[in-house]
Amino acid sequence: MIRVAVAGCAGRMGKTLVQAIEDSPQLVLGAAFEHAGHSFLGADAGALAGIGDKGVAISADLEAAIDAFDVVIDFTVPEATLGLAAICARHGKAMVIGTTGLNAEQLGQLEQFAQRTALFISPNMSVGVNLSLRLIELAAKALGDDVDVEVIEAHHRHKVDAPSGTALRIGEVLANALGRDLDEDAIYGRQGITGARGNKTIGFSTIRGGDIVGEHTVMFAGEGERLEITHKAHSRSNFAQGALRAVGYVHGKGAGLYNMQDLLGL
Repeated sequence: MIRVAVAGCAGRMGKTLVQAIEDSPQLVLGAAFEHAGHSFLGADAGALAGIGDKGVAISADLEAAIDAFDVVIDFTVPEATLGLAAICARHGKAMVIGTTGLNAEQLGQLEQFAQRTALFISPNMSVGVNLSLRLIELAAKALGDDVDVEVIEAHHRHKVDAPSGTALRIGEVLANALGRDLDEDAIYGRQGITGARGNKTIGFSTIRGGDIVGEHTVMFAGEGERLEITHKAHSRSNFAQGALRAVGYVHGKGAGLYNMQDLLGL
């Protein structure tokens, strides 16, 4: 059995992960964490997730519980992720990171930590999304500069970063496939007299509202036709299942950076 810790266990995704671990025959909940001062510190993580007491009290001190888990799953915020990764690197504990909103400097720090332990990083743990990335790459290479490319994403009203980490990853895939520089060619919203669309533009549109779990569409708009590749998540369970697959993949791996493309062999 692989002992799993869940960071951010009191959040929507954290509770879903605790429930999914309970249903897995290969995994067991070893520890659960929230930030210092959280109102649920000391509560039972299983009871909070609606699966009954599991004897795992929610703590704010990952290092004190370092011997209680083999892999930690982290869906929190960038600052917390870096702190957790530093601890995991010191102790050689593997980590599955689904946190979004990481900037280039923060990703660089994670790369340094990955020299000492196994880090599995994906802004979206959905198998379907990661298959979509491959389809998007194929379409972009086939269609090239003959089409205009737009990325449209929608999430629930509580999401704090925009565009989503998945949308930004899509942008990176598009830029690499089309030979463009995302920093120079990305447009994150339009207003007023913007002028004609640039030939190399990669446009991003963001929607926030209600309880939308996550939707991403890439539009390849040409003369006389339009191709759209869309992925829609109906619940957080698909992200949880992807994260659990990542736990099984990264457990026992040597130090390094891993992602869903590695897991899926894409």
